[in-house]
Amino acid sequence: MGKKIKKEVEPPPKDVFDPLLIESKKAATVVLMLNSPEEEVLAKACDAIYKFASKGDENKVTLLSLGAVEPLFKLISHEDPIVRKNATMVFGIMASNSDVKKLLRELDVTNSLIARLVPEEDVIIHEFASLCLAHMAVEYTSKVQIFEQGGLEPLIRLLSSPDPDVKKNSAECIYHLVQDFQSRAAVRELNVIPPLLELLKSEYPVIQLLALKTLGVISNDKETRIILRENQGLDHLFKILETKEFNDLHVEALAVVANCLEDVDTMQLIQQTGGLKKLLSFAETSTIPDIQKNAAKAISKAAYDSENRKILHEQEVEKCLITLLGTDNDGVKTAVSQAISAMCENLASKDAFGIQGIPQLVQLLSSDNEEVKEAAAMALANLTTANPGNASSVAEAEGIEPLINVLSTKRDGAVANAAIVLTNMATQEPLRLSIQSHSIMNAIVEPLQSTNSQVQSKAVLTVAAFGCDADARTELRNAGGLEPLVKLLHSRNEEVRRNACWAAVVCASDELTAVELCRLGALDILEEINLSMGRRNHFSERALDKLLDNDLSQKYSQLGYLSFSNIITDSFYDYGQVKPGVKLLSLEELSTQELNDRRAVILVNIKPPEVALTVEEKLQDLVYGRPINLLPSSTFRKSSKERARKGKGKKEEEKPKEEEEFQIAPKIQEEVTLEKLPWLPPFDFILLDYINDASKTILPLATTKEQVVALAQFVAGNMGGPIEKDKLHEFSWELHISEIKFEQKCNVIPIGKIKKGTFYHRALLFKVIADRIGVGCTLVRGEYTRAWNEVKLVDDSPQGITGLLLPPQVYVVDLMYQPGCLMKQGSAEADHYKLI
Repeated sequence: MGKKIKKEVEPPPKDVFDPLLIESKKAATVVLMLNSPEEEVLAKACDAIYKFASKGDENKVTLLSLGAVEPLFKLISHEDPIVRKNATMVFGIMASNSDVKKLLRELDVTNSLIARLVPEEDVIIHEFASLCLAHMAVEYTSKVQIFEQGGLEPLIRLLSSPDPDVKKNSAECIYHLVQDFQSRAAVRELNVIPPLLELLKSEYPVIQLLALKTLGVISNDKETRIILRENQGLDHLFKILETKEFNDLHVEALAVVANCLEDVDTMQLIQQTGGLKKLLSFAETSTIPDIQKNAAKAISKAAYDSENRKILHEQEVEKCLITLLGTDNDGVKTAVSQAISAMCENLASKDAFGIQGIPQLVQLLSSDNEEVKEAAAMALANLTTANPGNASSVAEAEGIEPLINVLSTKRDGAVANAAIVLTNMATQEPLRLSIQSHSIMNAIVEPLQSTNSQVQSKAVLTVAAFGCDADARTELRNAGGLEPLVKLLHSRNEEVRRNACWAAVVCASDELTAVELCRLGALDILEEINLSMGRRNHFSERALDKLLDNDLSQKYSQLGYLSFSNIITDSFYDYGQVKPGVKLLSLEELSTQELNDRRAVILVNIKPPEVALTVEEKLQDLVYGRPINLLPSSTFRKSSKERARKGKGKKEEEKPKEEEEFQIAPKIQEEVTLEKLPWLPPFDFILLDYINDASKTILPLATTKEQVVALAQFVAGNMGGPIEKDKLHEFSWELHISEIKFEQKCNVIPIGKIKKGTFYHRALLFKVIADRIGVGCTLVRGEYTRAWNEVKLVDDSPQGITGLLLPPQVYVVDLMYQPGCLMKQGSAEADHYKLI
């Protein structure tokens, strides 16, 4: 028998650990396993963490607190594909938590995730890597990281993945990324349009919706719209709109179409293919508010182009919008009103909306929704601009009261647009008076106090529009509206400042309002503005001139010019040239100053001292119990020669009676003079004689030219006569003026007292008398003692031509050398006369 050999089994190596099955119910234990060197342990740990994290947001926070994210970050780049896959799955599910996302950004995981999108990776890795990126792309910082690290190209490639989850996640990530303009330009270059259009054919609505939303964003760029049109993108969009089963996609599809309609080429293409008519019909018949709203927005965008507006008008878009205006949805009403505003740039559309659209828009002014109210006001503002018919339609629709009510709302856009409508309506006098009867100036005070520059600008234009009526100016003044108006002259906004200046021009048309504006500081502000080259404008200059029209003494001293319409009245005085911003002392203050060697102040005044008469009448009433004029008012109308003869022919028998009367008078006179009497400027008897003589001798002359020549000679004759040019220095007018000042014991002297007058004395007297007898002329101050008058005269028709009416020519009147000589403005002779 053979001997059996017993075979011994070799024991395992001493350094190999026997397999150990560990079952753990603690997340912390599993997180520790993420640091294991064994691939199988790592894979199972990642799988367990994935299941744990999938159960809720609280578990994700727990894993974060246990420090799971850092080791997982290392594992998404692990060499083992299963470990890589499971770790990526965990990241994809955990990235939905905001705290986790914050840590992921800090760890800069985007680069590692983008690396997982290569074609060689498993489709599951594609799914969860793109999911993680989609979650992170919501934040701006991550958008930048993904863009800069080249994430767009692999994401666009994955839009063509056979896996729907990969498509969905990639599309969502791209949608978030293209919210940034850099990414929008980049995806266009990476040819994203074809794969997005393919996604519109997907059987999954969520993928279709994401594709449409992405197209809606990127189609805001014109270049992208061109590519979309070239790839027949509009056909895909209209197929969706025509398919009732896709009604949940209609809103987003319309948003893309709206962008496309901004291009004239696209609009023409849609019109030619009948798509535009279908679109309008679709919007008009739809009962879904979001669809109606987006359709109206599409029309608004398209209407920004003039050619598009023409096409839309040809398709009778106005009927569609008026129909949609009656929808019982505030969002739709707002969008439709905005579309009407955009279409108003087309004049034919503006007329078409007027008949039926305006009454509906007026009703919307009373809406409880502020956005609706603002949009309706804006539409009415556009409809009534340069369209009197529509302005009248607003009034016929009883829109005045609602518009005035809108002025008190808190919505700036609504207030500004309501002000525009009222301003547009004010161009027609019947409407202006009707609006004024609703206390428009009271209502406009609040908008004048707004902090919004648009509201301020439109409010002051409304003041300007209605301020042409005296009653409206009074209402504004009584309502305290002048104070905020003056404050707006200080505005840093150029448009507000300019419009406020224009309103000041209009409001300064009456003396009371002009005086109040000056009291509130308007004159000082305007002077300051006009000193600034950057802030001054035509209206500020006009406003200053208008305010000064109510104080011609200040105007002439400051500007050195009185126009044809500036009529010199009593109490005018020529102080001489002053710098801008310097206020003249009052005539009373100047009269009470001690004599000085300054230039004499020349006074114009032929107003009888009525207060003095009143005192004397009081005295007589007390003495006789009846009014007996001691100084009849007719005295002031008589010449100085007649006054010299007065009293010589009194009868002797009247003296005892008079003496008796005046024995009683002193006591009563003393009582009366105790009353404080106002200061009155001295009465100029001589100037009154000049004016009476001119009225008798010069006014009857046949032509203006004859009147001007005669008046020039009259003025010169009463102020020293003609002076030879080379002997002008011998004409001692300065001494004469000094003597008058000494005689009067006052620095203010009546112009009639001057018998030796130089240029500026004669020019002033010429203007004063000319204004009284109706001869139009200016008064211009030159250098030093120079001043002159300008008149407008019509030259005779050329010889042989009759009935030809020539335009008037401006002439400078010579009052010094050859009184009555007329020198054409701009001629060498006239220029020489003005020079020293």
